[in-house]
Amino acid sequence: MNKELRYTMFNAYLMAGIAMVFWGIAPIFGKLGLGGMPPLAALTIRSVIISAILLITVTLAGQWETITEVTAKAATYIALEGICAALLGQLAYYYALKFGEVGQISPIVAGFPLVALFLGMVFLGERISMAKIIATILIITGITLLKY
Repeated sequence: MNKELRYTMFNAYLMAGIAMVFWGIAPIFGKLGLGGMPPLAALTIRSVIISAILLITVTLAGQWETITEVTAKAATYIALEGICAALLGQLAYYYALKFGEVGQISPIVAGFPLVALFLGMVFLGERISMAKIIATILIITGITLLKY
């Protein structure tokens, strides 16, 4: 493996680790914030605040022109991803979090790689490997064990 590829992979794993930490912290805030609030109201508050932060960040970074250069096809896929993850998935997650325990709900939600793995094979032609099979078994085992 060449040096540039190793550097790229290191960055990918570093960012994935950082995402893992923040996604591990987030349910605690979500559970504390939901209280007597309806999940749809919570999601709306979250989305408005995040949208404002993103608008300010894109403006300060001077990146509006990169957004306007995005193709309609790419924008459609990103919009669909947002609808699936940031709207429907997050709303279902808030409902689950409101009525369940963080330690039981989060691992089930974190099982999304199973869905992504299957859909990646079907729609993107990604290959199955022994490592992916083992990871799938471990994810299912982990979810099952944390259910109790």
